[in-house]
Amino acid sequence: MAAESLETDGPRSSMPPELHHPHSEYSQWKFKLFRVKSMEKAPLPSETRPEISPPAAPNIELDHGVDPGSVMKLCLGGKSKENVESPGRRVIKLGLCRVCGMVLRKVKGPVHDVHGDMDEVSKCALRKMGCKFTSWPEVILKVFKVDVTEDTESVHPLSFCHRCWMVAIRGGGVCSFTRTRVPEWKPHASLCHLCSPKKTSFQRTGRKRRKVIPRAQSLAKRTRWDGDTIAVGDRRVLRPFGERHGPALRGWKKFSIQREQWVRNITHCQKDHLSTKLLSEKLPVDFVACFTCLVCDHLLSDPVQSSCGHLFCRSCIIKLTHVLGPHCPACNSPCTPDNLTPPAKTFSSALHSLPLLCPSDGCREQVRLDSFKAHCLSHELKDDENQNLSELDNFLLTNKGGRPRQHLLSLTRRAQKHRLRDLKNQVKVFADKEEGGDIKSVCLTLFLLALRSGNEHRQADELEAMMQGKRGFGLNPAVCLAIRVNTFLSCSQYHKMYRTVKATSGRQIFQPLHTLRAAEKELLPGFHQFEWQPALKNVSPSCNVGIINGLSGWFSSVDDAPADTITRRFRYDVALVSALKDLEEDIVEGLRESGMEDSACTSGFSVMIKECCDGMGDVSEKHGGGPVVPEKAVRFSFTIMSVSVLADDEVEEVTIFTEPKPNSELSCKPLCLMFVDESDHETLTAVLGPIIAERNAMKESRLILSIGGLPRSFRFHFRGTGYDEKMVREMEGLEASGSTYICTLCDSSRAEASQNMVLHSITRNHEENLERYEIWRTNPFSESVDELRDRVKGVSAKPFMETQPTLDALHCDIGNATEFYKIFQDEIGEVYKRANPSREERRSWRAALDKQLRKKMKLKPVMRMNGNYARRLMTQEAVEVVCELVPSEERREVLRELMRLYLQMKPVWRATCPAKECPDLLCRYSFNSQHFADLLSSTFKYRYNGKITNYLHKTLAHVPEIVERDGSIGAWASEGNESANKLFRRFRKMNARQSKAFELEDVLKHHWLYTSKYLQKFMEAHKDSAKALQATIDPTLWDSCPSTPSMDF
Repeated sequence: MAAESLETDGPRSSMPPELHHPHSEYSQWKFKLFRVKSMEKAPLPSETRPEISPPAAPNIELDHGVDPGSVMKLCLGGKSKENVESPGRRVIKLGLCRVCGMVLRKVKGPVHDVHGDMDEVSKCALRKMGCKFTSWPEVILKVFKVDVTEDTESVHPLSFCHRCWMVAIRGGGVCSFTRTRVPEWKPHASLCHLCSPKKTSFQRTGRKRRKVIPRAQSLAKRTRWDGDTIAVGDRRVLRPFGERHGPALRGWKKFSIQREQWVRNITHCQKDHLSTKLLSEKLPVDFVACFTCLVCDHLLSDPVQSSCGHLFCRSCIIKLTHVLGPHCPACNSPCTPDNLTPPAKTFSSALHSLPLLCPSDGCREQVRLDSFKAHCLSHELKDDENQNLSELDNFLLTNKGGRPRQHLLSLTRRAQKHRLRDLKNQVKVFADKEEGGDIKSVCLTLFLLALRSGNEHRQADELEAMMQGKRGFGLNPAVCLAIRVNTFLSCSQYHKMYRTVKATSGRQIFQPLHTLRAAEKELLPGFHQFEWQPALKNVSPSCNVGIINGLSGWFSSVDDAPADTITRRFRYDVALVSALKDLEEDIVEGLRESGMEDSACTSGFSVMIKECCDGMGDVSEKHGGGPVVPEKAVRFSFTIMSVSVLADDEVEEVTIFTEPKPNSELSCKPLCLMFVDESDHETLTAVLGPIIAERNAMKESRLILSIGGLPRSFRFHFRGTGYDEKMVREMEGLEASGSTYICTLCDSSRAEASQNMVLHSITRNHEENLERYEIWRTNPFSESVDELRDRVKGVSAKPFMETQPTLDALHCDIGNATEFYKIFQDEIGEVYKRANPSREERRSWRAALDKQLRKKMKLKPVMRMNGNYARRLMTQEAVEVVCELVPSEERREVLRELMRLYLQMKPVWRATCPAKECPDLLCRYSFNSQHFADLLSSTFKYRYNGKITNYLHKTLAHVPEIVERDGSIGAWASEGNESANKLFRRFRKMNARQSKAFELEDVLKHHWLYTSKYLQKFMEAHKDSAKALQATIDPTLWDSCPSTPSMDF
């Protein structure tokens, strides 16, 4: 019952919930009544009643778990000499507190072991305040400055009271808010007043106790609570208590006085912050409370607002939460320095306009809060002038008459130098003598100290961070450029953001547009110097060539026909130089990782280039003016696939750089943009002709370029692999894809390819196509059209660009998915049972297939097969969905087997390096392709009798040979160029102009910047841009962004 009594007679009556003892059931008024009536009749509820030990159990344990044989029984057990000699007598369990010396039975609450570990409740409470101690000796040493580890059991008590426990918990395990006098413990004596205190006679002899008339001195009546309390949730804060002098209790202090003393000891802001008594007018109490700090009760200084809406001084709330834990002192909600934000501007202006009364004698002038400091400073200066006029004459320049003396900042630069010439000479002498001539550091340090002395800590922190190189006043122009390009901001949008951030934060975080244009020049082609040995044929040796017109030489080459297109491009060699300089860090790092000496590797560098060219379809926009041009566009781009070097004493080349994402739009650099239809063979030939001439010239020369501070020699190898079927036929002069000769790699006709689906080899190349075109053009044997066409194998136009005989993985996927989509329709309609179904039947099968795919896989029908639809369709899940519509179980199994084989073959041509990524599937490819071909020629003979599609033929016949020759098919695909189509449209909207020529120029420029590795590294370092932007606007949030790396500016 004693453990369940309510502890309301001490400072724990209003303590926070986390510090409450778990056993409390009686209300406060009941306990007070019980104590007054029963003070002399029975021990307090927390006391232990007297026990009579039977003779059979002579060993009596103490209250605090002390062993029966302990020496402390004599000193702290409350036993006299006669009690020890006869253990069967009545013994009162009595102990003293090790810290304050109080009798433990007179203090409400549990008793704690001095040398023991902390319980979970204490650990939890201290952990919230930042204390990580786990044992009581560490906490007692920190709070009470007493080392209990050297205690002697015969001298020092082994427990401390719950009141000292509360003092330690309130101080967070690091300090004490009350003055607790720790007694000096001495060895035990026979006349110890602590072990044998004077007691009433009835407690010693067992006589009938007398009825004691309570006197005012005997009842420790406490003062009532005053109204100045802080509510914590639904409870009041715990009442402080005074310092102890021995076992007796001191009178309780008022909470408002005690709280003021605590805050004064924590914040130390009495000299810095202004009191509300300085207000010149008698304003409403609630109005003044709005501008008062809830911690120090002064007028707000550098106000901040918590997430719960309460206002504090910045320094006060930071110090208070550091000592008492991250909780709002007004509502006890979580409040950390990271969540503090400046109040609204309207509130700040109202705060600064408060009228204050000057406290100086004889002044009594009303001054605004924002100018109060300067006004008081003027009084101090006047007092100093009156007291030390002679000393001031030596330091201050006196005005001898004439016009009033102007402020230093209002003078011209020349006048400022003249006025500060003496100070400048003194600073220079000091810097030369003490700091090695570093005048800048001395001046910055003086400025920093002046800001600190004026309590301008925010500006001082920024200046100190800039001096230490951690953070400057703004972002690097390259970072701003990366943000603008990667977020597709137009000039007006970026300028609006620049002005908004500057007005909001008061600092220039983002750089203006003219600095971004200066940063662009270093990243765009035409900035770096280089040399070709020997010089390129028919190419200007100029290095500073930027974006040029792609129609150069048009009128002299196409019979003076007017241009029906707009095109802009970079010069090929200049673009390659800029791309290599963009990879300068990667190349130098590759040399270092390969163990090669940087200075020894100056020649023998080989660069592998992948070329891509494809149409972007309809790019029509409502804006833009100029000549009428086709609303279709074509982009020619390139990717640096690898850089290798052959050392002087080595036999094999060492690859020092390999593009990690060869099929990403971030690595596919645009070279030429043109408004032209890709089917227009003549216009495409005329526009790409100069690019081909520059490429052929670079093949026969080598580039001398400075990389890593040393001139190095590079040779380039070009491989045109990023073309789809249509573009390859355009460039190599072949007939359209519906021709009898279906393959761009071999001479097989459609009938031959359907009869023999697997056994074919690559026979076509650019030189052979040129020879066949000459035969087609001259007809030296005077053959008929069919005979001549059979001789040239489908070559009907002049090949104007060399392409690498390979397979485009992306378009192969799309083409095969289209074929499977048609197979699914035929199987649903059971075409193998009947020939020549009607058009209406085919439409019904397609509608059923689209409905099933949309219902089961959420695949929306498309007008034209694309890559995303193809990837979703060519899965085993899609086959299972389709099989629900196929009537025959046998045909279902065949469809599943066909898809299983295809999914085993697909990784071989999609992988970047199949020999490493899927070696088992590469070994089984020939077997799988043969099995796949057998299924097509037998089970699906109704569809592949004498015909086969182009990409299906290449998939079955030419993949192993291409992989053996090039090592990969997927790495050389045109996926990067295709995925950049959406970038063209976004950049076109971003750079909308009246003229399409300037519009195309801006699109080409920003697309090049988008692929810059230099800017990509900035974006990777600042990928959490929203949080970084918020931190730049509010510097208090800067240190709370752990994901934001430090910037080097």
